[in-house]
Amino acid sequence: MRERIERCVVTFRTTAGAMAMERACREAGLPGRLIPAPRAITAGCGMCWAAPPEAREALEELVIKKYLDVDGFYAIII
Repeated sequence: MRERIERCVVTFRTTAGAMAMERACREAGLPGRLIPAPRAITAGCGMCWAAPPEAREALEELVIKKYLDVDGFYAIII
């Protein structure tokens, strides 16, 4: 069984928003990946960006800089 660790999770209203986040993070060299949204969190499109908790500030700055359409930021253990 995989070890459960804290992650910074970003949710989206649309799949297009999730894909835009993935593209922006790759271009900026930020860590993380798209995963299905955990049951504890509702996401409009069912996808979320999961990254290490220490990347949260950089992710928030990227969202503002690139005008990304996100639903919310969460800190959860998955």
